[in-house]
Amino acid sequence: MKNKYWMGSVPTLDDFGDPIKNVFVDGKTKYGPWAFMTPASWRMNGVGAYGTGLGQRYVKAANGKWMKVEG
Repeated sequence: MKNKYWMGSVPTLDDFGDPIKNVFVDGKTKYGPWAFMTPASWRMNGVGAYGTGLGQRYVKAANGKWMKVEG
């Protein structure tokens, strides 16, 4: 299977103010809207599952791109 990468820019802070380092989640929050989240923010504010309509997890690859690893 071909790797999939995030195509847009990634902010330095997530939508809850935590710094994004090597992993981020683009996911649905338990409040309704979607957000950029660190893993800690995802545990506290996310819906708790990855997949279509729920969220995707990305890891910064050695090439500097953000590779989708779940969801």
